[in-house]
Amino acid sequence: MNNTHPLRAAVWMIGAIVSFTAMAVAARELKGLHDTFEIMTYRSLIGIVIVISVGAWAGTLGQITGRSLKLHALRNICHFTGQNLWFFAVVSAPLAQVFALEFTTPIWAMLFATFLLSERLTRIRVLTAIMGFIGILIVARPETDVALSPGLLAAGGAAVGFALTAVFTRMLTRTETITCILFYLTVMQAILGIVSAGFDGQMAMPSLITAPWLILVGCSGLLAHFCMTKALSMASAAIVMPIDFARLPVIAIIGMAFYAEPLEWTVVLGASIIFLGNYINIRAETRISA
Repeated sequence: MNNTHPLRAAVWMIGAIVSFTAMAVAARELKGLHDTFEIMTYRSLIGIVIVISVGAWAGTLGQITGRSLKLHALRNICHFTGQNLWFFAVVSAPLAQVFALEFTTPIWAMLFATFLLSERLTRIRVLTAIMGFIGILIVARPETDVALSPGLLAAGGAAVGFALTAVFTRMLTRTETITCILFYLTVMQAILGIVSAGFDGQMAMPSLITAPWLILVGCSGLLAHFCMTKALSMASAAIVMPIDFARLPVIAIIGMAFYAEPLEWTVVLGASIIFLGNYINIRAETRISA
């Protein structure tokens, strides 16, 4: 019996694309009103409420254990760092460039998995890494002053942080449930956020203007990952992940329409090469596991 449902998976991926895009727009709207640490703090606090509420409703709170606290901590430090860099990037650099560089996350994850998980580095994976690097060079344009942009550097750093998060998450899924992982994700990052945001003795409280955007960040962040997980449960990565590439034209249109950001051909070309490298690797991995 064929358990693949590509149309349903596509619908869930549309939900993920909408959620990721909404989070980026909300972060852009919070520019100058909350710093990245404050945004992460409020996002995590909202996430705690959602995870505990859903876990109580589903009866999965008993799955939360403390047997992998060190690995949870390592994972969440990487994710906290990557997410803060991402929030900084979306308010400092053109949205299309940020999303293009974010697509290098699978390539970094593949390289880290080679050393941390002892996964074999095949010729296809090497080709994917090379294509990703070429795509980065085209998007960042190192021959111009754009390459020195803190926003682009942050976007590249965010991709590295997300890749390490993915590798450590893969380790955690061997022994822990998604409820346990999400619980420590929200709790630990709330603590990290409070400490970081309050380090200077100042922390802006939500206002009538910022509260809706902060709520949107918190809800859309969790919803995006939930939608992607559901999509991957209904179809292979070779079908699902290419759909995620639709985030680039969507965010590019939003950037042009609402923030007067030009879409340059180098971003499209570089992102296309990054995507092609990822797609080749996904197809190869799918054939091996079939």
